[in-house]
Amino acid sequence: MAEGYLTTHVLDTARGCPAAGLRILLFRLAEGGRVLVAEARTNADGRTDTPILPQDSFAPGQYELVFHAGDYLRASGQAGPAPLFLDEVPIRFGMAEAAHYHVPLLLSPYGYSTYRGS
Repeated sequence: MAEGYLTTHVLDTARGCPAAGLRILLFRLAEGGRVLVAEARTNADGRTDTPILPQDSFAPGQYELVFHAGDYLRASGQAGPAPLFLDEVPIRFGMAEAAHYHVPLLLSPYGYSTYRGS
């Protein structure tokens, strides 16, 4: 069994709180394109209830998390005029070894950042 796994969370930096109810898709990037691996929603703490890629599904490679920020921003009253500045936020990253990877999203209506967390 692999020892690696992937977690994520989303913080609403404009409001200073976790981003609850935000839809997240995880894709594995392959030569033929993207393959959907998992889908989750953030809980009240801005985290998924379980790792978005658990140990039993882990494989090194290139991945993409797609955060559906626009739906969250509309629901929280932060969307602003259409078209939204941020709607779907893709983050592409690689996982080279069987380890814990944590890829959070710090989100506001007009900007975001990410990093490899712990």
